[in-house]
Amino acid sequence: MNKPLAERLRPKSLEDYISQKHLVGDKGSLRNQIEKGIIPSLILWGPPGVGKTTLANIVAETTDRPFYTLSAISSGVKDVREVIERAKKQDGLFTTKNPILFIDEIHRFSKSQQDSLLGAVEKGWVTLIGATTENPSFEVIPALLSRCQVYVLNSFTKEDLIQLLERAIKKDQLLSSKNIELKETQALLRASGGDARKLLNIFELIVNSEGKNEIQITNTLVEEKIQQNVVRYDKTGEQHYDIISAFIKSIRGSDPNAAVYWLARMIEGGEDLKFIARRLVISASEDIGIANPTALIMANNTFQAVTTVGYPEARIILSQCVVYLATSAKSNASYMAINKAQQLVKQTGDLPVPLPLRNAPTKLMKELGYGDDYKYAHNYENNFAEAEFLPQDIAGTKLYEPGNNKREQLNREFLKNRWKSKYDY
Repeated sequence: MNKPLAERLRPKSLEDYISQKHLVGDKGSLRNQIEKGIIPSLILWGPPGVGKTTLANIVAETTDRPFYTLSAISSGVKDVREVIERAKKQDGLFTTKNPILFIDEIHRFSKSQQDSLLGAVEKGWVTLIGATTENPSFEVIPALLSRCQVYVLNSFTKEDLIQLLERAIKKDQLLSSKNIELKETQALLRASGGDARKLLNIFELIVNSEGKNEIQITNTLVEEKIQQNVVRYDKTGEQHYDIISAFIKSIRGSDPNAAVYWLARMIEGGEDLKFIARRLVISASEDIGIANPTALIMANNTFQAVTTVGYPEARIILSQCVVYLATSAKSNASYMAINKAQQLVKQTGDLPVPLPLRNAPTKLMKELGYGDDYKYAHNYENNFAEAEFLPQDIAGTKLYEPGNNKREQLNREFLKNRWKSKYDY
């Protein structure tokens, strides 16, 4: 009984698995494959503590496959090759189903480590299940990603987390012997940051620290116990997301002092360089955009530079970029424009491309009117000819609204002069 509560309560079947109904509910996209035993190599992507490892174990148990596990933090190419060799020998020995190789935090694997998996996955010696908290599009090499299905796990809802606590009180052998009342849960849920593993371990710590059988869980009790054990829970999951949120909001808010402080917190905490730099690239476009297009160039160059240089010198490059972005003019006009455009596409569907804008590579297409009446802008004064470039059903829809900054005010004047009769600029 020395196992942590989160481990003692780890579900063993899909029936006990909480949340992720879009994947493993009655109509879940993954459940059908699990029940049929046809499991492709896959990547489970989601925040910490939402059941990625548990789901991998359930897949192996349900499909009756040998299960090998590696952690990307402590394993190298040699470890990967050793496991693959063992899997090859076992494949077909006791079962006709190939073994599952589970790699936790696969985003931490280097390119060479990921390359070492390719042959085994391609030849079917193993079925790979990788777990990651980072976007696999960035962190998993294309050759490996193309051989895997990506499944997104969602954060737990408040109801999911309370259900976990109630299950712990009723079903855990140690906790069920006590009279525990969940009078208030806000502080517990806030401290967990949506991480189920963290929630259960905090809950167990609080129950054990009380040292009695009658326990009433209140916000005050939770906050007192967490303050006493702050170091124990000052780790990755919640802080990883809270600090990057504070960091980006400080840049957006044009406060270089706060932005550099949060940068330092991430550096001192051992945050991944590429994770920080990638967020700077996003911020340069989402929060600064056309107000200062050089910001995106700066951020992208920073990403390239810190990847090449590495710690500790990369901290200087990151700081330079952070200060530059924080003190830059801000605009989210491009971000808002694409949001509006995507929403419009969802609402209106696949509207036909206007005939003048269509490509006409064949004689038949020309005869059907493709490209007719297209006005080549460079043949007109100021390289402009007023025309309709949107589908007829949404003609005249304005999606881009210039921001209130010097550069975009010039854009506004440009558009106002060009589109006097069509758009209200």
